[in-house]
Amino acid sequence: MTTRIFAAPREEVFAAFADPQRLAQWWGPYGFTNTIHLFDLRPGGSWRLTMHGPDGADYPNQSEFTEVVPPQRIVFQHLGPVHPFRMTMTFTEQGRATALTWRMLHETAAEVAQLGEFLAGANEQNFDRLAAHLANYHNP
Repeated sequence: MTTRIFAAPREEVFAAFADPQRLAQWWGPYGFTNTIHLFDLRPGGSWRLTMHGPDGADYPNQSEFTEVVPPQRIVFQHLGPVHPFRMTMTFTEQGRATALTWRMLHETAAEVAQLGEFLAGANEQNFDRLAAHLANYHNP
């Protein structure tokens, strides 16, 4: 589980994920860029993207949204092609700020043991990138 408090209203933090053009700007650890091929934010909707690593490698990802409650909660099942997991994103008001919590549920304890340390760091980098996006984003 990873939690961070962002200095932005809950609706704004939710919108940074819900808008695929904005999401592509901050998703992933440092150095990654994204091509979002499909983003259908509704229960049963698909999310397909390719993450482009700083080493030039491409990482295709496919997920399916299982729950969407704007601006409170998003749940998706990351289907692969590797490391399937269930992500629950909870957006909680903290005055004018927002606490965002990510809970990743993996299929096996062995996978958690293998990926846990990497994911903890990657999620913190992802939150750093989201914080920078929120600080620099100006509604058109």
